Amino acid sequence: MRIALIASGSRGDIEPYLALGKGLQQAGHVVRFIAHENFGELVTAHGVEFWPIAGNTQDVAQSPEMRKLLEKGNFIAIMAEMRKGAQDNALAFTQGGLAACEGMELIIGGLAGMFIGVALAEKLNIQFMQAHYIPFSPTREYPHALFPSLPAFLDGTMNRISYPLAQQMMWQGFRSADTIARQQVLGLRKAPFWGPYRDDRFTQNPILYGYSPAVIPIPSDWDDKAQVTGYWFLDSVDDWTPPADLLEFLQAGAPPVYIGFGSMSMRNPEATAQLIMQALARTQRRAIMLSGWGGLRSTDVPDSVFTIDSAPHAWLFPRMAAVVHHGGAGTTSAGLRAGVPSIIVPFFADQPFWGQRVADLGVGPASIPFKRLTADRLAQAIQIAVTDQAMRQRAAELGERIRAEDGIARAAAVIQQMQERKVG
Repeated sequence: MRIALIASGSRGDIEPYLALGKGLQQAGHVVRFIAHENFGELVTAHGVEFWPIAGNTQDVAQSPEMRKLLEKGNFIAIMAEMRKGAQDNALAFTQGGLAACEGMELIIGGLAGMFIGVALAEKLNIQFMQAHYIPFSPTREYPHALFPSLPAFLDGTMNRISYPLAQQMMWQGFRSADTIARQQVLGLRKAPFWGPYRDDRFTQNPILYGYSPAVIPIPSDWDDKAQVTGYWFLDSVDDWTPPADLLEFLQAGAPPVYIGFGSMSMRNPEATAQLIMQALARTQRRAIMLSGWGGLRSTDVPDSVFTIDSAPHAWLFPRMAAVVHHGGAGTTSAGLRAGVPSIIVPFFADQPFWGQRVADLGVGPASIPFKRLTADRLAQAIQIAVTDQAMRQRAAELGERIRAEDGIARAAAVIQQMQERKVG
């Protein structure tokens, strides 16, 4: 089958879809990966055909306006800021995607690619499939990831309602851009006011969910169309070698704590780095600190802290005593697979949801929203994560369950079954 995969966002957003595309290619499909041009080196390193789209999400995340909003964690305000660039992004993806999807038989897209994907599928008269790494189909059993703190006493009605609410938040923020792309590039009529969610192409195929059922249980009120496959992990290519000084640091003492906030930008990364140093001093723990997009650095780093620009999570996290991060879906899954406790410091979007899941599973302490982060709170969370033996055991057991799954193979099997039904 000839498959086009559309992905947009930070590296953590891109990697699960690249892992899926790589696995589908190994299963015998022809795969074309459509993403912003700055991911070209990553995609081609894994042997997947890359179709570049002009633009760079890192530029948006690092703007002064976005740094300020990310620190406040106001999702509606962040969505409003992102909406400013939505039109240019939609036009770029639609124009590039139209050429990329010529001759394809199936388009796969997640939250950041589903509206463009279904419009391209309509234009080219081909199939579309949803693929998500958070729950997107309504259920009474837990709320949508954008509403992780609904009151527990509610009977489930509000949980189910939270899904169409979240869907409309996403669609209404993108609707005008979608209309322009449809009319100016594709020559299509605009989508319905409430979105394309009832379009046949949106509903006819299975929905892939790339997370572990051991982390988010499969709801009893979902039908067979929703397929929870297990995580889609993108392991590093074989030629990655850890720097000698990193190996020396790891071998020089007890396992350190990892601290990094990935693609999250902040107005004053130096102050955040100093807060981290204070927390580590109070716990007397060694640490590895990732600079990330936020430029998390300090001019006063003790010998007990090693700073890095990047390292594969699959290699690094199992060597840690605990991992402290922003709660992005990809980083969270890597921490859980490593089998060590996680400390989530969420900024916005689905990150509080993952923080709540970690706490509910007992594999990490309660999350600390970034806007409430203090040295004392971080120190206390680190101390719990590295000394609570029951928590550490639960994290190790969950890691074993996740490592035993093969989400990519399961997703490929679902697509194969879908293909066979269409042929039959």
